[in-house]
Amino acid sequence: MLKDVAPKGRGNSVRAARKLRREMTLPEVLMWQALRIRPCGLKFRRQHPSGDYILDFFCSDARLAIEIDGEAHSRGDRPTRDIVRDKWMAERGITTMRIAAGDVLDDLDAVMRGVVAEARARLPLHHPATPGGPPPPDKLGEE
Repeated sequence: MLKDVAPKGRGNSVRAARKLRREMTLPEVLMWQALRIRPCGLKFRRQHPSGDYILDFFCSDARLAIEIDGEAHSRGDRPTRDIVRDKWMAERGITTMRIAAGDVLDDLDAVMRGVVAEARARLPLHHPATPGGPPPPDKLGEE
């Protein structure tokens, strides 16, 4: 597993994330049931605190945040707040994938195929060597 690049949660975000885990919406519950089995070996966290924000789902290795957007995300100042949040995440190397809650309810399989494809595309080609770990085979005199 790669180093977690997500900033640590600040203030009350850890407490709020714990509360949100107990109060997930139906689309979030359905997504979590599909993500928790680690599709293609990808590990996801749910309601992950990062800075002042709480990510619905987060894959650290792929540096991918998944947000399930209900109808409220299209009203009031929410679109602007979402843009600010996505920009803040992008500045830290995290891509945000926004999925409409209705899409999760209508076709979870298609949503999951898209999430897995995006996460796999963002994975590095290889994991960096562990500091102090064994040297590469060519340094050992092996061919």
